Amino acid sequence: MRLKPWLMTSYLIVMILPISALYFFYISLSQFDEKRDFVEYMEMKEKIDQLEPLLMNPSLYKAQPIENYKQLQERTDSSMNIKLYRKDGLKLYSTLDQTGVEMYTLKQRDSLYQDLNTLKKEHRTYTYKQTVFSGDDLIGIYEVTIARNDWLEGVNHRTLILASFLFLSFVVIYFGVINLLNRKLTRPLLLLREEMNAFAIGKKGHKELPRSNDEMGDLISHFEKMREQIETTNKEVERQQQEKEYIVAALSHDLKTPLTAIHAYFEALNGRQDLTEQEKEEYRAVIFEKLNYMKEMINDLTLFTTLKSAKNKLEFVEVDGAEFFEMLLGGYEGPCRKREINLISEQAVTGNFLLNVKQMVRVVDNLMMNAIRYTEKGKNIWLAAVSQTSPLPEWVFAPFVEELEAWRENGTILLIQNEGKAIPEDDLEKVFEPFVQVEAARGQGGTSGLGLSIAKMAIEQHGGKIKIWSQTGYGTLVACWLQGINSSSQV
Repeated sequence: MRLKPWLMTSYLIVMILPISALYFFYISLSQFDEKRDFVEYMEMKEKIDQLEPLLMNPSLYKAQPIENYKQLQERTDSSMNIKLYRKDGLKLYSTLDQTGVEMYTLKQRDSLYQDLNTLKKEHRTYTYKQTVFSGDDLIGIYEVTIARNDWLEGVNHRTLILASFLFLSFVVIYFGVINLLNRKLTRPLLLLREEMNAFAIGKKGHKELPRSNDEMGDLISHFEKMREQIETTNKEVERQQQEKEYIVAALSHDLKTPLTAIHAYFEALNGRQDLTEQEKEEYRAVIFEKLNYMKEMINDLTLFTTLKSAKNKLEFVEVDGAEFFEMLLGGYEGPCRKREINLISEQAVTGNFLLNVKQMVRVVDNLMMNAIRYTEKGKNIWLAAVSQTSPLPEWVFAPFVEELEAWRENGTILLIQNEGKAIPEDDLEKVFEPFVQVEAARGQGGTSGLGLSIAKMAIEQHGGKIKIWSQTGYGTLVACWLQGINSSSQV
């Protein structure tokens, strides 16, 4: 239940339950009193009926010594008071007055003759008045008053029970509501505060926060999500910081070698006079090669940083797949021929694509240069672009076919496969990290160490994915997956 309805319900319960309990107990007591009244009335009536023969004796209603009422005194007890009056209101006798002080006092006739022949019930007593005749003459009135001791004792007892019941009800309701409030609000708030304080100072909480389907549960869920997001963000920031530190260290190392070479060749050109023109030309060529290598590294680092930044989004244009991939796969015959490598390329692409042309060209350049760099003379490189409706090329290495078929589902793939030394399985996922796979070539020109990282980020910004397979005895296959415009989901 949501907190607002729950609190309103609890307030209503706190107000209604004591009143309901009081009403229930009052009704129960009233019903008990009604039954008790009837029994008590019959008991009082029976006592009076037993005394009536004695009280109807005409001789009692004459002024006489108190000793003459001894028989009447013996028939009464401490809870009963009998008064005898003459017809003119003169009190002749009272069982509670044995001294005779109040004897022979007059009572007003109006009050004396009220409620005759009626058993009158009052809070503490029952009173009964009856006229006494001698023949046809009225000679006196007797008044019997019986104390309701048992009833008063019962009232006191029931009052105590009622007060105890009400107090107990209040205590039960109070502690019940306190317990519910503690479970519903206080305890979750305290636990949440402890977790928030621990999180604020960088400690990990050890208590499991309660979950409920109300505002408190929503608050705890939001806190958990916020904490997870902040922890994920902090881990990502830490990872990026480590990556930046690693890039700076690797870049410093990679720049040191060409700078050292440039410095050495430049000193040789300026300091030695016995160099031939051919040697000078070779030295200058080396210097320019190293400068171009450093320029490429700086350009790759700039592009890597741009692709890493969330603020820089690629701009896409719609292209015809057949024309674009035919252009994209062309132009690599020269570099392969120069390295005496056989290049086999094919494309079977249909449909349109939303692409950033410049970045796609950079992706293929990076992957092809990487393949050429690690392919020996006389070996083969295969390059292809294949739509989801076209079969895989026959030259795809057999160990990769089954997994590649499942991986390329519902997309167009770009394949670059080369014969060469296999990449260790443990390093397959690491090759897309910056500078990871350039240790052997670092400082020798031709690679900045960011090519595969740039390719991966560019493909992912196109809504695609990239994967690498490698196996000893075959070689390495890199595949890029892209989604066409006419497919179920668009870039």
